[in-house]
Amino acid sequence: MKEDLAGKHAGMEIGIYSLADVRQDPHTGKTVSTKQRIQEIIKAAKMADEAGLDVFGVGEHHRLDYAVSAPAIVLSAIAQTTKQIKLTSATTVLSTIDPVRLFEDFATLDLLSDGRAEMMVGRGAFIECFPLFGYSFEHYDQLFEENIDLLLKLNSSEKVSWKGQFRSELMDAEISPRPVQKHLPVWIGVGGTLESAARAGRLGTGLALAILGGDPARFKPLVDIYHQSAREAGHAQEDLKVGVTGHCYISETSQKAKDEFFPYYLNYWGYSKQPSETNTPISREDFEQICGPDTALFVGSPQQIIEKIMRQYELFGHQRFIAQTDIGGMPFKKVAENIEKLATEVAPVIRRETSK
Repeated sequence: MKEDLAGKHAGMEIGIYSLADVRQDPHTGKTVSTKQRIQEIIKAAKMADEAGLDVFGVGEHHRLDYAVSAPAIVLSAIAQTTKQIKLTSATTVLSTIDPVRLFEDFATLDLLSDGRAEMMVGRGAFIECFPLFGYSFEHYDQLFEENIDLLLKLNSSEKVSWKGQFRSELMDAEISPRPVQKHLPVWIGVGGTLESAARAGRLGTGLALAILGGDPARFKPLVDIYHQSAREAGHAQEDLKVGVTGHCYISETSQKAKDEFFPYYLNYWGYSKQPSETNTPISREDFEQICGPDTALFVGSPQQIIEKIMRQYELFGHQRFIAQTDIGGMPFKKVAENIEKLATEVAPVIRRETSK
């Protein structure tokens, strides 16, 4: 039986997230339907909750090779089948969504989940949502700046007056409903730019680092500038939170993990590109290097995953790690096995070591 949500685990929070990519299984050649993909994501969240993981996230894309374009709706379905796990977007594309609608959706999710809703917001890896929603990619940065400003005001006040460039102004607008939590936790997702990390610190939001490869030490300056900017803006250090997100696959041994994961990893990156980009396949030799002990790809035995998380903890002192496991057409059985291993063989050790 899990403890109560409030302070249920000491140490680092551990969770999983899905971007809901819809891919052909490289072994069987079969592709699950969008309906089945969403149903499996809900099932994975229920498993993660029952296994004692802390966070479950769902990403947002607006392409036919991804199943989820409305994270709040999928998370609301998950809220009805889970009891304790925190529910977050991963990531909401803030530049092309109305912040009022976004806040109201996640406030509603908070009510449905009894105070478990969070938002991770960012600028997105793809650009298809800009023309889809009537925005110009030329305003990429300005849209994000304006929308995060409005979103944080909506989060702090029941009535808001506000004026910007890209949407109609608000005059004593009533923002309803209000969430269970006093304020919804907001994280800014950052892929590698110092400016974005500084913005998160300045605004006092959480910082979610998307570390998908290479040496994680290159992200240390982002964490440093996040804390520096927060101090300069007057935010209390104890209110700041850093999270790390990344690909993860766990098996009994390192070699088995690499052998099993490589086809899905190759398959995932073969599709995950802009229409204008060409695909350069990853060789097995490259993959072996990407999986090295000093890299950010979490592929290996439970002990190797623990060692990688703890190495990053020494660098960042972060409060949260969430893993993406279900990529490249991976069958649900393997996803379920990874949830179980992460929850039972990795998370308890990480929590114990980071609570000291």
